[in-house]
Amino acid sequence: MTTTQSKWLDAELKYDSGVYNKHHVVMTRGLGATVWDESGRSYIDCVAGYGVANIGHSHPDVVRAVKEQVDRLIVMPQTLPNDKRAEFLGELVGVLPQGLERVFLCNSGTEAMEAAKKFAITATGRQRFVSMKRGFSGRSLGALAFTWEPKYREPFGDAVDNKNVDFVSYGNVEELRAAITDQTAAVIMEPVQGEGGVRPASAEFMQEARRLTKEKGALLILDEIQTGFCRTGKMFAAEHFGVTPDAMTLAKAMAGGLPIGALAMTAEVADRMPAGGHGTTFGGNPLSMAAGVAAIRAMKREGMAEQAREKGAYFMERLRAIQSPKIREVRGLGLMIGVELKEKSAPYIHALEHEEGVLTLQATPLVVRFLPPVTISKEQIDTVIAAFERVLQTVDPRAERRAELAQGAEEKQSE
Repeated sequence: MTTTQSKWLDAELKYDSGVYNKHHVVMTRGLGATVWDESGRSYIDCVAGYGVANIGHSHPDVVRAVKEQVDRLIVMPQTLPNDKRAEFLGELVGVLPQGLERVFLCNSGTEAMEAAKKFAITATGRQRFVSMKRGFSGRSLGALAFTWEPKYREPFGDAVDNKNVDFVSYGNVEELRAAITDQTAAVIMEPVQGEGGVRPASAEFMQEARRLTKEKGALLILDEIQTGFCRTGKMFAAEHFGVTPDAMTLAKAMAGGLPIGALAMTAEVADRMPAGGHGTTFGGNPLSMAAGVAAIRAMKREGMAEQAREKGAYFMERLRAIQSPKIREVRGLGLMIGVELKEKSAPYIHALEHEEGVLTLQATPLVVRFLPPVTISKEQIDTVIAAFERVLQTVDPRAERRAELAQGAEEKQSE
């Protein structure tokens, strides 16, 4: 019989498409770096909506801005100028690297990547791209062409057209030099690879990418969808390397939790796209714009880049102090942190959630990824560290796997 506390989970499992591996918990509320499930249990959230809730869940400024905007205007296409959209564009350009002064507004990171692809082609008149091994650019058919991991592309066969994409090893300068030619439209790369295992770029690799693209007349497009908006200890990760790209894809944390995406670019890139060459229905809607204004102002006022830098250094210092033979490496930038284990990370992620009330992510089969809101306190970080130490000591991956298989068999039998 369906109970009150499980009816929401039952409904999701019944009606959802099935593409997500659902956790067997229903989240109903969040504040700062804490979320609560329907039974009232609290969790320290080191997922943050896959890096969306940088300024924390339900930041009061964003909540207030959204409530006010709902009463005024929710939707308005970009052919009709809007006061809140203009205000947001001013705030965004004000924090972008110098020279990125034009913006295409959309609704997600994948849409921003699709826009980047089209703008790069019209800006250069070329159609070849260079992307990174272990990189992740989104799940639409166009963005998948830039995503190296075969498991994301292979189910869709030739519909994913990546014959014009050359993949190079992330960090290999010689491969990069060989790949960029006078036929290259753009080099697309993450300053820190997220899905690829939380791997920061080297300054040499990033700066050589900038030099070579200028030399060959190609664009440098940085994917700052996850690294942007204070996550790495700077407003944008590119600032760590002293590099200004021709364009940046943005999304996730930009509006404090509301759906939003953008391609920021130079005027030269923007002006080569013909009128009507690209578009969106919901992009730039006043509701997301109001949230974005509040979010960016909160980031600046509360010094969130500096917070991420200081808390990230503390977090990684504490992780590196853990004495466990299971840890191979701790790496990251700011509050984008990965712990690579010598065995599969899934059992430890599972135990952190169910036994310790700490939510984390996987990044490659071996890496536990920590993406907490920047508002996480040092006391909460200490709690996370203690929890991680405990699961490293107590979890037997073989026993966890047997339990998962047993649970799966039981669920299948009850269907």
